[in-house]
Amino acid sequence: MSVQSNMKAVNKDELFRFIDNDSIQSEKIIAPRYSYWASVFRVFFRKKTNIVLISIFVLLIVSVFVVPPFCPYNQYENVTDATTYNLSPAKAFERFGGFSFKWLFGSGNIGNSIAYGIMSSARTSIILAVICAVINMTIGIIVGAVWGYSKKFDVVMLVIYNIIANVPYILLISVLVYIIGSGFWSFVFALTVTGWLSIAYFFRTQVLIIRDREYSLASRCLGTPVHRVISKNILPFLTSVIVTILATELPSYISMEVFLSYIGVGLSAEVPSLGRMIQEGQAAFLTYPWEFWPPVAIASIITIILYVLGQNLADASDPRTHM
Repeated sequence: MSVQSNMKAVNKDELFRFIDNDSIQSEKIIAPRYSYWASVFRVFFRKKTNIVLISIFVLLIVSVFVVPPFCPYNQYENVTDATTYNLSPAKAFERFGGFSFKWLFGSGNIGNSIAYGIMSSARTSIILAVICAVINMTIGIIVGAVWGYSKKFDVVMLVIYNIIANVPYILLISVLVYIIGSGFWSFVFALTVTGWLSIAYFFRTQVLIIRDREYSLASRCLGTPVHRVISKNILPFLTSVIVTILATELPSYISMEVFLSYIGVGLSAEVPSLGRMIQEGQAAFLTYPWEFWPPVAIASIITIILYVLGQNLADASDPRTHM
């Protein structure tokens, strides 16, 4: 009996202990530290699909930006040798002395390397998309925030928007390209001169929804400057919206470049372009399919990967998914 009583006493000591009533310690709140972007990336990388797509995209980026400086593309290198025109991969390997990555997709209609052409063209498309997205998103977000917050500015911008929005975007770009030329920076200017307007209008609508919430009204009553209310109260609330718009903007510029170059309105012939390669291969895609389908496949893969990753990142940036 004494042994059992001793065990009961030990168990009571393990289960219960006295705690001092410390008023200072009782005021402290113990909670896990929360980092918004750490939570965003934790949710984002929770999907195995995103890891696979990022791996494919990194491989494309390395092929597009690292390889071309060591393997420069010259579409006219074999233009004087008609025996190199329209060669299939197998015949190109035979013609140029065995397997080579340069002739992995065969040769084009003037003896050019399709593989090297795709890498150079994809680099042009990605750089163009990033530049246009940065310019249009930056101007669109800033103007849209001010547009939605200032009633006087709203009156002026609505008139401008109603005038420009009624002009077809493709027609406007085509006219600008014909006027200022079809170089790379001319094309960037044509895509960005009014491309930010629709983004600004969208953000104007979002700002109108949240500008009169309690915390923004309290800031205004305390005399907080307008730019600080916009940058601290409004724009952080729209983070997931910004990422969502960016997810659609990046692939849309690549698609726009491919389409306009395909119809002959895009970049000049001196600038490598996926759209121009598709245009050149389209005329003979039944006879020489290796000239048409590889650039179509690469353009589709880049667009789909950017869109899916962007949408998944937009979902992960929503704080409601961090629970």
